[in-house]
Amino acid sequence: MKIKLTSVFVNNQDQAAAFYTGKLGFQVKMNMEMGDFKFITLVSADEPDGTELLLEPNSGEEASRYQQGIYGKGIPAVAFVVEDVFAEYKRLTELGVQFRSEPTNNGYVIAAVLDDTCGNWIQLYQPLS
Repeated sequence: MKIKLTSVFVNNQDQAAAFYTGKLGFQVKMNMEMGDFKFITLVSADEPDGTELLLEPNSGEEASRYQQGIYGKGIPAVAFVVEDVFAEYKRLTELGVQFRSEPTNNGYVIAAVLDDTCGNWIQLYQPLS
């Protein structure tokens, strides 16, 4: 069993795609029109055949409530591993990305949390081992 596709709820798919590609550096793998919404998946530029992230519209009441609930509690919707969290923090801050927390060492990882502008906290983390 493998994880090939996972999703994150977003309140605006086009805005999310622009943020995740323009700021975070992901690449669009698939972008299909599906009525009122799109099926947009992203991949890491370093792993174009790796796990895909689906930008899932939070169009339903349940999805919207879930997204708003975890955002309000400060819980990241997804986490991305980086080689150097301090370098990513600096790069993204210079691009205007807003962070909830600066890089912090918790003994296992160094992590920072950013706002994806589409209703989510995103954790960047660097493993220490």
